[in-house]
Formats: sequence, structure tokens, C-alpha cells
Amino acid sequence: MMACLLEAPLRISVLSEVTATSRHYVDRLFDPDPQNVLQGVIDMKNAVIGNNRQKANLIVLGAVPRLLYLLQQSSSSLELRTECAVVLGSLAMGTENNIKSLVDCHIIPALLQGLLCSDLIFIEACLRCLRTVFISPVTPVQLLYTDPTVIPHLMSLLSRSQHTQEYITQIFAHCCKTPEHQTVLFNHGAIQNIAPLLISPSYKVRMQALKCFSVLAYENAQVSMTLVNVLVDGEQLFQVFVRMLQRDKPIEMQLTAAKCLTYMCRAGAIRTDDNSIVLKTLPCLVRMCSKERLLEERVEGAETLAFLMEPDIELQRIASVTDHLVSMLADYFKYPSSVSAITDIKRLDHDLKHAHELRQAAFKLYASLGSNDEDIRKKITETENMMDRIVSGLSESSIKVRLAAVRCLHSLSRSVQQLRTSFHDHAVWKPLMKLLQNAPDEVLVMASSTLCNLLLEFSPSKEPILESGVIELLCSLTQSDSPALRVNGIWALMNMAFQADQKVKVEIVRALGTEQLFRLLSDPDTNVLMKTLGLLRNLLSTRPHIDQVMSSHGKQIMQAVTLILEGEHSIEVKEQTLCILANIADGNTAKELIMTNDDMLQKIKYYMGHSNVKLQLAATFCISNLVWNEEDGSQERQDKLREMGFVDILHKLTQASDPNLCDRAKTAMQQYLA
Repeated sequence: MMACLLEAPLRISVLSEVTATSRHYVDRLFDPDPQNVLQGVIDMKNAVIGNNRQKANLIVLGAVPRLLYLLQQSSSSLELRTECAVVLGSLAMGTENNIKSLVDCHIIPALLQGLLCSDLIFIEACLRCLRTVFISPVTPVQLLYTDPTVIPHLMSLLSRSQHTQEYITQIFAHCCKTPEHQTVLFNHGAIQNIAPLLISPSYKVRMQALKCFSVLAYENAQVSMTLVNVLVDGEQLFQVFVRMLQRDKPIEMQLTAAKCLTYMCRAGAIRTDDNSIVLKTLPCLVRMCSKERLLEERVEGAETLAFLMEPDIELQRIASVTDHLVSMLADYFKYPSSVSAITDIKRLDHDLKHAHELRQAAFKLYASLGSNDEDIRKKITETENMMDRIVSGLSESSIKVRLAAVRCLHSLSRSVQQLRTSFHDHAVWKPLMKLLQNAPDEVLVMASSTLCNLLLEFSPSKEPILESGVIELLCSLTQSDSPALRVNGIWALMNMAFQADQKVKVEIVRALGTEQLFRLLSDPDTNVLMKTLGLLRNLLSTRPHIDQVMSSHGKQIMQAVTLILEGEHSIEVKEQTLCILANIADGNTAKELIMTNDDMLQKIKYYMGHSNVKLQLAATFCISNLVWNEEDGSQERQDKLREMGFVDILHKLTQASDPNLCDRAKTAMQQYLA
């Protein structure tokens, strides 16, 4: 009860202002004479056009449920029902709050029901209103798919008029947001029904049809493969797209056609070396990045271009030398507004507010450009203040900019040259470490991948990072639920342990804890397992280290090795495990853990006779290290292994067809002869 009491006085105060001017419009909707009601709706229509205040007042006064009632009454005249749809469409043109109120009053099912009427003028009025409601970001697109009869009915209305074509394709283009939506539209014949509209005499229809194809084809191989074979008036559909890319077409059309071709190419429907991509789509997208273009066009152009060439080094090379693209992108940081918009104050204000979108797009495109080619990376880092821009991008408030900046950094960190020079000069590792403290998973994955590269042994950043307490942070990543983060955490530790001094290795083992290390050795993700084995191999790399680690953790490590060699694992995993065993066999005291374990020796014997050469090589390495001459106790070890039949196996392997295996076996045999 309390809530009602509190609310009532507020309502009255709001209404008292608006009642006088708007009340009579609503009252007339309830007039018993239908002619007066019709005139009332027409007057209301004229009163609300372009008047947001009036629209809000009428909604507050409850006009919407009454208009919807009149729209749905079969006793209402067609003219009245049509005028109601027009007024509702006008109310929808107001603010987002208006749309919310309309949706809450169940306007969508009422209008969809209206589409079953046979009168074209009424259908168009309903569609126009539906279009306005659906293109608002506050409307749940799912409402289009709730009733399964709606999509096929809309398809059947496409042939009625240019207006139905424009509104329906616009609704589809806005409401196709997920792979499920793409499938529903595809299964109801979207491609066959919409393709002919690409040559409609109406520009608006052509444009909305084109937008439909771009959302249908995005990351969708089924749609893309189908599009390749579609003919429009005897011409291949993708050639129609190519025509729409021409410079004399409106920018919006060029850009959307380029998106269609990009998505078809990424889905494998058009080859990356096809002329339509190399000579048409790519240059068109580069043109969109020029500072003559509006902010939205530059953002979309750069993001689409980044997506187009992401997997293809040839396209990256071509783009990097097209129209000075690398320096053109530097303007994304300096000039948020296009040259043509300088005189437009409202536009300047808008562009300043959205400048972060440009920075995000530039970082994405740089990341894509530099993902493979060393020369392009050099070109990017030598662009004015580039590294400073990336560093400041890492700490921007917008999460999207941070993610794009770290993607860019990751792309550049694949370069040995850059790690040794610009990364070091700009102490990139500091903001990167800060970014790792509490970021969402998406950012963490990219940031930790970059960190892996900064921890490679030739990277000058490795030392300062070690001193900054990075080990704890990486160990915590290995406990993540996300396999990608576990891989990166353990990968970075593996890089860190490579040729590291004893102090660092001891610190890694202490921070990770043996329990966690062995948990990772039984991780369901093969990548995690491989990197953990790599870490173990790097920890067991020089004699004193091998003996020290094995004296404290030998029993558990031998257990883990046994489990992996007995389990269902790939050749790569088993090879890596045998290499660890060979390292253990190289220790002074550690090798006794193998010699006193007959079960392990039998396993080595089994792998020496395995059908895979890599495993034979690794196993033979173990034996070679165990029988090595110049070491204490080598005589006893040689005798025991001879008794177990290893010499016969080695003898057989000296005749192996693989030269490496043959040499390795001969080297081991020589230990017996010395």
C-alpha cells in the first residue's frame, strides 16, 4: 500500500502541467461518435508531428492503449485503423522512453496482427511503425521471432510494394543479431526473396536489401556459399556487390557492399586473391579510412578492413602499401572530425565524444596489418608516437580501446626486433602489468599472450618484469577456469624458466606449488599439458638444477611421467615427456630415480621399439644419458641395462633408416666400447 501512497502525489503534479493542453486529444478518442473519433485521431496526428513534448504527454495520459484498441477493433473503419497506426508510428519517432512505453503496451503483437489485413495502405502504416520500433536499441529483437508464422508472412509481403520492401528489409537487417536469427531467415528463403531487390528502382530498397545481406553473411559459411551461386537478372550476385563498390555510388552503399564481399571472403566463398577482393574490396575499404570521411565511416572502414585481412599475409602486404594506409591511420588519433565537418559545431561535438571509437578501430587495423610481416611492424612502430599511443591506449577508460590497444601490442610483440627496441625503450611492460591486475577475461587473454612474448630470453624487458612480482600473477592465471588463460599463465612461466638461474626456478616452483604443477599435468586441455611439460623441461635443464628439483620433488615427478606415458596422449605429449625423462637421466643423483625404477626402464624399452621415430629418438636419448661413460657408477648402470636387453635394441637401431636415430644409437653403443 505504501508505494501507491507515495506515488500518487507525484503523478498528479506531472499531470497537472500537461493536462490542460493534451487532455482533450485523449478524451476525444472515447467519443461515442466514430466520425468524431476519426477527426480526433487526425488532429492528434497533426499535433504530435515533430513535437516530442506533446508525444510524451499523450503517452503519459494513456493514449497508447486506446489507440491500440481502436486499431484492433474490427468495427473500426479502415481509415480509422490506418490513422491510429500512423499516430503510433509518430509517437515511436520520439525518445527511447516513448518506444519503451509502446513496447510495454504490447504494440508489436498488435501491429503484427494488423499485417494479416488485406488493405495495402493499412499494412504499410503498420510496417512503418514496426520498422521504427524495431530499429530502436531498446526494443528486444527477439520479439520478431516469438511467433513462428511472422517471418514467412513478412517474406510474402515483400512483393506488395516498394514501401513494404523497404520497411521489411530494414526490420530484417536490424533484427538479425545471432547465428540462430541468420538460420531462421535463411530457412524462410531470405536470399531468394531479397536478392531481386538489389536492382530495385528505389535506392532505399536497394540499400536495405544490401544491409540484409551483410548481416546474413557475417561469419556464416552456409549463407556465404549460397550467395556465390545466386543470379540477379542473369548476373552473379557478388558481381552486383562489386558494382555497388564503385566510387560514384553513395558511401553507405560502397561500405555495405564491401562488408558483404569481406564476409563472403572470410567464410571461404571468395578466394583472398580474387580480383573482386584485391582490386575492388580492399581499395574501397582503404578509401573509407581517409580523413575526408565521417567518423562512423572511418570506424567501419577500418574495422572491416582489419577483419578482411586478419588471416592473410598477402592482403596485409597489399594494404600496407595502398594509399599510405599506415600514416593515414595515424590521423585517427589526431583528427576525430573529418575535413568536411569542420564547420559543423554539432558534428564536432559528436565526434569528440566518439573519438575513442576511432582509436579502437585504428588499433584493431594496426594489429591486423602487423600480425605476420616484420617490415609492416617496423613501419607501424616508426609511425609518429605510435608506441606512446599504444601505451596510453592501455589505460584508457573505454574497455574496447584497452582491448584493441593490447591486441595491437600483441601483434607487434611477435617481432624479435621490436621486443629488443621499441618495447624496451617505452617500458611497455609497466602498463601491461597494470592491465593484468583486474581486467575482464578478453583483455587478460591478450595481455597475458603479450607478456609471454616479453618474457622470451632475448627480450630486454624480461629482467624488470621478473623483479615486479610477475610470478605470483602468472601462477594465479594457471588456476583460471578459462583454458586460454591457463595456457598463457603456464606458457609465460615456461618462457621465464628457459635458461633461468636457480633462484628464479626455485621461486617458480615455490609460487606455483607442487600440487598445482601436478594438477596442470593432468589438465584436460592438451595445450595446457604441453606447456606444463615445457615448463618442467626448462626447470630440469642443467645438472645442479636437475638434481636439486629431483631431490625435493622426484617421487611426484616420476609418478606424473609414468601416468602420462601410460595414458591416452598424443605423440607430441609423449615425446615431450620422454625428453623430460632424458633430462632427469642427465642428472648426477637424479638418474638413480630411473635406474631403481624397473617399471620406468621397461617403458623406455617399449618406446625405443615404437613405430614413431620421434618417440624412439627421445627414448634412446634417455638410455644414452644413463650409460654415459665419464660418470660415477656408469659401469653398474651399463651392466644392468645390458642384462635387461637394451644393448640388443641399440644394436638393432644402428641399422635404422632414420639417420638421426641411427647416430643416436651408435653414440650410445660407443659408451659400451670405450
